[in-house]
Amino acid sequence: MANTTHVDPFTLEIVKNSLIAIGEEMFYTLARTSMSPIIYEVLDFASGLTDAKGQLLTQGNGVTLFIGMLTFMVKETLAKYGTTGNIKPGDVFLINDPYGGGGSHLSDVGLVLPIFVDGELLAFAANKAHWTEVGGKDPGSWTTDSTEIYQEGLQFPCVKLYEEGKLNQAIVEIIAANVRFPDLSLGDMWAQVAALRTGEKRFQELCAKYGKETVKASIDYLLDYGEQMARRELAKLPKGVFEAEDFIDDDGLGNGPIRVKVKVTITDDEFICDFTGTDPQVPGPINCSYTGLVSAVRSVFLAITNPSQDVNDGVFRPLKVIAPEGTVLNAKRPAPVSTYWESLNFGADVIWKALAPVLPDRLTAGHLLSVCAVILGGTHPDTGEPFLIVEPSVGGWGAGRGMDGQSGQFCIGDGETYNVPVEVAETRYGVLVEEYALRTDGAGAGEWRGGCGVIRAYRALTDGQFLTATFGRHKYLPWGVSGGHEGSRNEIQVIRTDGTVVGPFGKCARLPLNKGDVVRLITATGGGYGDPFNRPPERVAEDVKNGYITVEQARDLYGVRVNPETFAVEGVTPQRAAREANG
Repeated sequence: MANTTHVDPFTLEIVKNSLIAIGEEMFYTLARTSMSPIIYEVLDFASGLTDAKGQLLTQGNGVTLFIGMLTFMVKETLAKYGTTGNIKPGDVFLINDPYGGGGSHLSDVGLVLPIFVDGELLAFAANKAHWTEVGGKDPGSWTTDSTEIYQEGLQFPCVKLYEEGKLNQAIVEIIAANVRFPDLSLGDMWAQVAALRTGEKRFQELCAKYGKETVKASIDYLLDYGEQMARRELAKLPKGVFEAEDFIDDDGLGNGPIRVKVKVTITDDEFICDFTGTDPQVPGPINCSYTGLVSAVRSVFLAITNPSQDVNDGVFRPLKVIAPEGTVLNAKRPAPVSTYWESLNFGADVIWKALAPVLPDRLTAGHLLSVCAVILGGTHPDTGEPFLIVEPSVGGWGAGRGMDGQSGQFCIGDGETYNVPVEVAETRYGVLVEEYALRTDGAGAGEWRGGCGVIRAYRALTDGQFLTATFGRHKYLPWGVSGGHEGSRNEIQVIRTDGTVVGPFGKCARLPLNKGDVVRLITATGGGYGDPFNRPPERVAEDVKNGYITVEQARDLYGVRVNPETFAVEGVTPQRAAREANG
């Protein structure tokens, strides 16, 4: 039943923005109290509030692919405990099950706390953070060669960590006994609890200040406002049916390529994404749950409609996602999902690819796409203690109409995350960062060129280290638009101390490293936009001067002759001249 309390528009706006501020404060609380660099440096987490029905009200997140996952966590909590009246003040629920509301992989652990005011359940505080370890067969808990979810770590099927304020110590002891870095994992869990309690305190203060009924009315207003804004932008989009497909390289076990297909239907009232025709789930761990797919689709829907809009469930009311069960984008238990992002990001990317030609002011050419995630572990040379690097990698984004692509940015799924700084990496881990530079390979040529990928090189400082990594888009390149060229691939190389080069390859699991071996992580350059022959010669010469392309690439790709010493334009090739003469 809709709330009928009348509240003046000024108060509604103040309370609405107060709810958003609570989500932000929860976010910073978790970042500042966590134990793991992947949380406090990389920002691989999300936090926010939902209403009593599990509808998202506000979300502060570093990781874009978590958009909407908090909603599914809360709705799973309501489905499991709400019908029996077993949600009480002081409860905190623990959930990471990808097939039961978790949505991603086991490493992303969620906590849910119900918020009561005067005995009434009004909201939930929720967060989701990547733990460095949740157990499983491999350090870091994700790998490229798992064959069932049971190999990937501890599963928390929405259980009570706290019951009416009393800690379930047995769960804490089970976690401590099953993870390789219990201080990190449990430290991050306590940080998540602190963030939830911050949200609870601030929400209750808001109700005390403005009144419970006013806050409830403001929640309805917030959701309805989100829907109105989304529908206003939906009305501006071209109407029709748009289709695209692409291919995931493989599943980590040699199976592939794997087709991902979408049909996007845009009407006056709905934005429908139908993934019928996508290949079945695979034996390797790139599978994605339906919850994860919805979150990916939400991220690109937001980019298409209004990327600056505050996120809540009202925004997504016009959105409909269809994916047959048992496919790689809607896998069934016990399919492995530890590198789910390799398919999840394709779910967003094929929508992007379908609509880029008709939305040139909103969508660019293809980008690196993969999280390009790395686990590098071993023993620290100074302390003798084990270390574990778990981090994503940056790369090139595609060019758009009127703009070159962005260089050295995370993929769409990672959003506002960061690398572990070089200084932190060299202090905390047993590696030396030998190189961190832009990749200037000349790929992604166009009237507007694709952004550069990067090269990041780690030298092992002890024997017995290992590398696990998944660099998707190793075989199928970032796509160009309107005559722009494809970008380059993501790839990994290992250079042994004797000069032997292993690779390039896209995936590996537990590759042995010894002292002096160098791991080179090389990410893609984005796709180009428009015919390269339409790029002004002066801009081509500037690219040569800045080292983005060579003199030979300027000639062969852009048809421009550049003096290698002065970087002056000396003319154009006969091919470009003929093209220009023909208009």
